[in-house]
Amino acid sequence: MRVLSLGAQPGRPVDAHGSRGFDVSAFGITAEAHLVTVRLKAGGVIGRHPAAGRQLMVVLSGDAIVSGSSGDPVVLQAGQAAVWEPNELHETRSESGLVALVVEGDVDLARTEREVEYP
Repeated sequence: MRVLSLGAQPGRPVDAHGSRGFDVSAFGITAEAHLVTVRLKAGGVIGRHPAAGRQLMVVLSGDAIVSGSSGDPVVLQAGQAAVWEPNELHETRSESGLVALVVEGDVDLARTEREVEYP
């Protein structure tokens, strides 16, 4: 077994789309999806851009103010997630700072937590 400290991995700063206080570190890949950790500093923003594929962002710590195609802001706390569909314009901001897990690609997500059954 290995233990990963997702918030402690070194990241690559990103400033595309007007982003600031944002870095990303990739830690896994499959034929269908990328697994990355994103960090936003307090007051940071991941600028509005289209999702390259279906994108799941799970807030691990801190807060996120996210929006999708409508632009309406939604506040997420640790333990909550946002899902954006391919090509959907979206943005993420954080007032206090954020560490999140992002899975992007060909991922089939349930509409409710009861739709996915485990053996």
